[in-house]
Amino acid sequence: MAKKKNTSEPFVEQFAELALARKDHEPAWLLALRQDALDVFQATGLPDRKTEAWKYTNLNKLSKAGFAPAQPLREIDSLPISILPVEGYRIVFLNGYFQPALSLLQSLPEGVIIESLGAAITREPDLLESQMSHRSPSRDMPLSALNSAFSEDGLYLRIAPGIKLEQPIHIVSIGQADEEPIAFHMRSYFEIGAGASVDILESHVGRDGDTYFSNSVSEISIEKDARLGHYRLQDESNRAFNIGLANLDLAQGTFYNGFGLQVGSTLARNEIRARIGGEGIECCINGAYLASGTQHIDNTTFVDHAEAGSTSRQTFKGVLDDQAKGVFQGKVLVEPNAQKTDGHQLSRTLLLSRSAEMDCKPELEIYADDVKCSHGATVGELEEEAIFYLRTRGIDPVDARDMLIEAFIADVTAEISHQTIREAFDRVVHQWLIDGQEVLT
Repeated sequence: MAKKKNTSEPFVEQFAELALARKDHEPAWLLALRQDALDVFQATGLPDRKTEAWKYTNLNKLSKAGFAPAQPLREIDSLPISILPVEGYRIVFLNGYFQPALSLLQSLPEGVIIESLGAAITREPDLLESQMSHRSPSRDMPLSALNSAFSEDGLYLRIAPGIKLEQPIHIVSIGQADEEPIAFHMRSYFEIGAGASVDILESHVGRDGDTYFSNSVSEISIEKDARLGHYRLQDESNRAFNIGLANLDLAQGTFYNGFGLQVGSTLARNEIRARIGGEGIECCINGAYLASGTQHIDNTTFVDHAEAGSTSRQTFKGVLDDQAKGVFQGKVLVEPNAQKTDGHQLSRTLLLSRSAEMDCKPELEIYADDVKCSHGATVGELEEEAIFYLRTRGIDPVDARDMLIEAFIADVTAEISHQTIREAFDRVVHQWLIDGQEVLT
């Protein structure tokens, strides 16, 4: 039997070089955490399809790309036009490093902190020790461990209790590689204080033709009775690999409205793990994806109802063309104490080609007896009757198809409560359809 290749080896060698540079300017607790994270990753390597959580997503191409760690060697003069066009506060990162010249952080209200993670740790070395140590990576999360070991920068965001922020906060992550493939590992911390309210959107974008690996982790804590609208666009380079993980910790009475749209990357995975830690919580995790060519787009969720009397909703809709592949894995866990739980998930996918493929795995694991939980999944084609109806009204077949696709996706973007942000996402969907028409012609 052939010995399994250890996919951690290139990263271990790179880590040794970075450790020498870090030892003089990072606190001891952070250096120790990084080493522990590397040990976890070294023991597992990149997950393969024998790992149940990665059964439908093959990382062989990523493992063979030979990524070098990104370096903070240059700045850019302007933002890509592909970012979401929404006004508000803005913090920009290029290959995982803070870009102050393109950020808009002036006139922040008192009680609102938005800064790079590196600056936060320099300002107060022990600021995040408890949070980062609490989230020390486990063997079943090797890419999170890789992020902990390699992250050079990221975001620290703190909204003080009671703050109602009128303008949204826009996080822009730009990937850009020139001669060789690069990797960057952003780490972000969101702390939303009790009774606070804020909308946060993320644009993960890149230049087509560039090969890079963006491996981001966001730790999100929402305190009692707070509200967070959290919206994410993934429109990376057509040769990029994008792996994103968000860990949500929701306290009593909180409202989380999340939405993610994926249209870019050759391979992308957006994973959300939410812990429902009190009663009266409403957690909405929704998403959409549009893929063509040989793109592979994975949406994976895990919602843990740990306490009684809360609600979770998940709806994901996708459109797959050519040889594109989609994945939805959604699990709802209801623990014994979580009576009166109301949890639902739905996955619906349109296949525009007989060569497209969708793998769907909805799952309920329930240990309480007074609950309302359900899941559903459908995969199908556009209805010929609906296309025929539009054609009888003088609409050509391509426009009829696009109208039906827009309506299909609009059903889930409608759950975005912020009107300007919702309209921005709808325009991305519309542009994807226009770009597809240009390819056809």
